[in-house]
Amino acid sequence: MFSLAAQPSLFSAWASGIATGLGLFAVVGAQSAFILRQGVMRAHLLSILVVCALIDTVFIFASVWGLQAVAARAPWLTTGILWFGVAFLLWYSAQCAHRALTSHSGLAAARLAVPSRRAAVLAAIGFTLLNPHFWLDMVVVGSLAHSFADARMGFAAGALTASITWLILLATGAKLLAPLFASRKAWRILDGMIATVMAALALGLAYKGMGG
Repeated sequence: MFSLAAQPSLFSAWASGIATGLGLFAVVGAQSAFILRQGVMRAHLLSILVVCALIDTVFIFASVWGLQAVAARAPWLTTGILWFGVAFLLWYSAQCAHRALTSHSGLAAARLAVPSRRAAVLAAIGFTLLNPHFWLDMVVVGSLAHSFADARMGFAAGALTASITWLILLATGAKLLAPLFASRKAWRILDGMIATVMAALALGLAYKGMGG
């Protein structure tokens, strides 16, 4: 039987949630690469960040309330999300590769090619919810949170703090990089790098999906 003193405080749970969240979220994956490109283009960045933050808020707390139990009862859901994610990443990789191989006239032309706010928001939702790593992260957060007993919501709040911190860092970094992307060559290099990252992620997920 645990004593009251032995139970973790809300602060320690929150701090642990931050550490765990940064370890899980602070990677340049599909969502991060998309945010960086939109930030460099200064196109609908605030809307994208708000949508990503809202999704993380809902699913972080939902994971603590039992998302892992849903995944255990419907394993087909995980498989379906994985292959949708592979298709989505390959499609976006192809789009970036096409931009990298064709001519652009720098930042001004790139802005003209930016999709509408609705399209940008839908893409942000896709990069989040069609990413199997997102669901894995949520299951990890939910599982670890339960070790904090009554302070588990503090852990969830810490994970959310880490998520929002990472989103802000991505947005700030993208804005600082924007002056470097006044040239056509810089845009083509960025798109080529993003295309490579997306393709590598898709191939890695497909390998896992085939039992590799």
